[in-house]
Amino acid sequence: MDAARSALRMGAEHVYIIYRRSENEMPARKEEVHHAKEEGVEFLTLQNPVKILGDENGRVRAAVCQKMELGEPDASGRRSPVPIPDSEYELEVDTVIMAIGTSPNPLIRTTTEGLEANQRGCLIVDESMMTTKQGVYAGGDAVTGAATVILAMGAGKSAAQSIDAYIKNKS
Repeated sequence: MDAARSALRMGAEHVYIIYRRSENEMPARKEEVHHAKEEGVEFLTLQNPVKILGDENGRVRAAVCQKMELGEPDASGRRSPVPIPDSEYELEVDTVIMAIGTSPNPLIRTTTEGLEANQRGCLIVDESMMTTKQGVYAGGDAVTGAATVILAMGAGKSAAQSIDAYIKNKS
């Protein structure tokens, strides 16, 4: 919600929150949704982004979304989203902000060769916060899973110091 509202405030013309379940299942506070709508954020519920398309210059040009319907409730009681066959469409966009829950986004490790993750999908780092890919550092929820902002800030500070040392030693 914060990213979407900030994008509008910074001048974005159209801002969408695309969510695979209905608004009733959205893990956001009702006030947050209400305020985002008041500011002009467009909610595309029961839709799931499945692919990001780029133009000939490698810049984002569209998100491919698939329409969903709610199936049976999952273990937590939330109704599971089920893809509707042959319902994919392109939504023209020029920027994408991925905000996917409190577990690490699998897109990062599946699209970046050399990044290894543990059984929970968290990136593996050494004591300097470097991942298994040389020169790539990580911290926060991507490494620990859901944790506090304080821990993420500490990891960011440690990673920044390590990145600084890495760059200085490469010169």
